[in-house]
Amino acid sequence: MAINLSDAQSTGKYASVNGIKMYYEISGTGSPLVLIHGGGSTIKTNFSRIMPELAKTHQVIAVELQAHGHSGDRDTPESFTQDADDVAELLTQLNIAKADFLGFSNGGQTCLELGIRHADKVGKLIIASAFYSRDAAPETFWKGFETPDFTHMPQIYKDEYLKIGTPEGLMNMFNKDARRMHDFKGWTDEQVRSIQAPALVVIGDQDLATPEHAAKMAGLLPHGRLAILPGTHGSYIGEAYNPKPESKIPDLFVAMVNEFLEGRL
Repeated sequence: MAINLSDAQSTGKYASVNGIKMYYEISGTGSPLVLIHGGGSTIKTNFSRIMPELAKTHQVIAVELQAHGHSGDRDTPESFTQDADDVAELLTQLNIAKADFLGFSNGGQTCLELGIRHADKVGKLIIASAFYSRDAAPETFWKGFETPDFTHMPQIYKDEYLKIGTPEGLMNMFNKDARRMHDFKGWTDEQVRSIQAPALVVIGDQDLATPEHAAKMAGLLPHGRLAILPGTHGSYIGEAYNPKPESKIPDLFVAMVNEFLEGRL
């Protein structure tokens, strides 16, 4: 059943999507831009700094994925494939035939799946602080998922989740996120090359994945562009884990996104 956009306010709504209650917020007007958060995150922790600015020029649809934030869970592991299918189904219910997508961290990996599995729904992609293969990150990063340590989860992520859900839900999300990364196999070069949507790969110069990996991914994408900004994982979008309230870099990021989406970059 289609959802009436006039009923969807920035306070948030739910849709029944592939067996879960999926939470989303819509703000602004213009061409649709979907925001997809990273692992352990919510709309607020990833996008509160840039979302109001993006909503000045776009109809922003911010989602919360399986087991995250306000959204429900299903009795299956998390996967980027399922996340992409859930986002695509939500757009179908919202009567949005095609949208642009901005995914941060694990949300960027969901963008890759959208570009592969749901190309008809994709206008342009902004893939921020994500990677497509295991060689993007040091071995110590992957080793940490063999025995995941809950104390390593940023406290602000825990605090924000607990404003919404229960301690049991928080541990469930943490464990599912950790298992997904433990089992991460990534995508082949051929799969990345199959993505025909124009794509902007963005990374911080002190990010988790290396600038060299981001450059390789942008080069594989048939219509790929690359931007390397000063900053760490998410600091250039004003992400809650790396707050720098005085920084103007998030404003630069928004301007760059707008120019890319408008074809001026």
